[in-house]
Amino acid sequence: MKLDGFGIMVDDMAAMIRFYRDVLGFEIQEPEDTTNVFLKKDGTLFLLYRKKDFEKMTRRKFAYCSGVNGHYEIALSVENYAAVDRVFAEVTAAGAREIMPPTTEPWGQRTCYIADPEGNLIEIGSFARE
Repeated sequence: MKLDGFGIMVDDMAAMIRFYRDVLGFEIQEPEDTTNVFLKKDGTLFLLYRKKDFEKMTRRKFAYCSGVNGHYEIALSVENYAAVDRVFAEVTAAGAREIMPPTTEPWGQRTCYIADPEGNLIEIGSFARE
């Protein structure tokens, strides 16, 4: 087996499409009233599934987190430390929820965290100083 991609279960598909498309720059072509979004981002399959539609398809109910949650993160890399600061400023100005401002960690990575509209964590970081 090989990793092909990952999916996020969502309540508000329109809000999540707008966030990933308009704030983070993911290429999403589906309309905001769609039930599932399938796209590739930098070679990784990324999926958004509407919770109620996924439950209908699988014929079962699931438990979900609410609010900002730490069950997983989506990690995005940028070219250098300065880009971490710049992108953090851009995405928070565009509506991303600030979780942790840009910080240089002891292991040499400059990183920050934001959350999408449904509280999923997104890391933006770089190991390159320049």
